Amino acid sequence: MCGSKFWKSAGICGLLICLGSSFAFRGFSESDKFKAKSKVPLGLREVKFPKDNPSIAEKIALGKQLFFDSRLSKDNSISCSTCHNPNSGWSISERFATGVGGKKGGRNPPTLINVAYNKFQFWDGRSPTLEAQAKGPIEASIEMNISGAELVKKLNAVEGYRSQFQKVFGSDVTFDNITKAIANYERTILSGNAPYDRFKAGDKNALSPSSRRGMKLFFGKANCAACHAGHNFSDGGFHNLGVGMKAKNVDVGRNAVSKLTEDRGSFKTPTLREIAKSAPYMHDGSMKTLEQVIDHYNKGGTPNAQLDEEMYELKLSVQEKKDLIEFLVLGLSSSNFPLHKPPKLPK
Repeated sequence: MCGSKFWKSAGICGLLICLGSSFAFRGFSESDKFKAKSKVPLGLREVKFPKDNPSIAEKIALGKQLFFDSRLSKDNSISCSTCHNPNSGWSISERFATGVGGKKGGRNPPTLINVAYNKFQFWDGRSPTLEAQAKGPIEASIEMNISGAELVKKLNAVEGYRSQFQKVFGSDVTFDNITKAIANYERTILSGNAPYDRFKAGDKNALSPSSRRGMKLFFGKANCAACHAGHNFSDGGFHNLGVGMKAKNVDVGRNAVSKLTEDRGSFKTPTLREIAKSAPYMHDGSMKTLEQVIDHYNKGGTPNAQLDEEMYELKLSVQEKKDLIEFLVLGLSSSNFPLHKPPKLPK
């Protein structure tokens, strides 16, 4: 659903994220202990962990506690899960998230579904790893608004956390190890084994006739696969779709990181897995429904100087749009959606 202009500003750093250990897993129970599996869900590739942050069951459990703990914010009001809610497709159902003190940003929280496969983090790709990304919201004044040093002091005063960090990392709480644990956990938020995956694996009844027509459009006339490519339906690149380009104060997106004029208004391609659960859509949450999203692409986006070269009028019929949406909604939604329950928090 976008174009082919995606690696010129990415740089070699994007290739480094997925390097690491070859440890993969399928999922875990909802208890505080997790058992690593040897397989990922059908349709997904192996999850690779950085060499300096290998997957450990106790570390995943610790990361899950931290992810759901509002004590990671300055006033104990929000947690990571506040803006990445499992019940809202690991995003939020509102356009913008609300941080400490009622402050709001200007971007919709991206889903954490299959975030393990991202080559870059944040909509503008400014962070090369999940570990580095986790520090951003914690210290951001409009989000959790607490310094790393203050958070470390706060968590070291919690005996349950201090003892777990000693067990997992061999030291008291540190900011680096907080984010390593969170990143370890986030790599377990996987969604595969959708009807599309079962269809590709040979189950020809996995997709309805309408979904099959939509799939043909997705990979053909509708040109969606130009950007939403691969096992995770994302090329990991950055594209200008014209969204928000008529705003008074334009969000320049990737341009703020790359400083390349052609990246102005470009944002990272999100996964389309579980897309039915993560409305509203686009980087600014400006589209409430998939119908609005399809209409935007169908008209060729919003004209601007940096509009992606693959954005053009699609001329989809009413029925074709319905078929495409059925494929997105039914074909890419898993019956094994990772709906993780909040764990018991340490005292």
